[in-house]
Amino acid sequence: MKAVLLAVGLGLVAGAALADPVVGVWQTEVDEGAYAHVTMAPCGAKICGTLTRTFNADGEYRSPNLGKALVWDMVPGGDGSYGEGKVWQPSSGKVYRSKMQLQGSRLKVSGCVGPFCRGQVWSRLR
Repeated sequence: MKAVLLAVGLGLVAGAALADPVVGVWQTEVDEGAYAHVTMAPCGAKICGTLTRTFNADGEYRSPNLGKALVWDMVPGGDGSYGEGKVWQPSSGKVYRSKMQLQGSRLKVSGCVGPFCRGQVWSRLR
């Protein structure tokens, strides 16, 4: 009986993560002349984002960063807010403490290293 309850509980957690409104594909702002498509998906009970396409002034190109995690360990707050995660900025190689705020088809992503913070607003593609 405990195994059945555990399976049902895990199914509810997975189902909630799958239904998260931030799941989908997002376009970043231009950074150092390039931008990307980031696919946000559940990673356990949290949200993670992977680089799935990259673009520069010449169009789409095959970045060595494709498939790498850009966002990880975002904890859904239930009100469109996400916190306690990390975000990686490929152009600098730095990892920032991060949070996100979903506002319709826009996702405000911000990250900080010490007292220094940066942010972008990403657009939903699908």
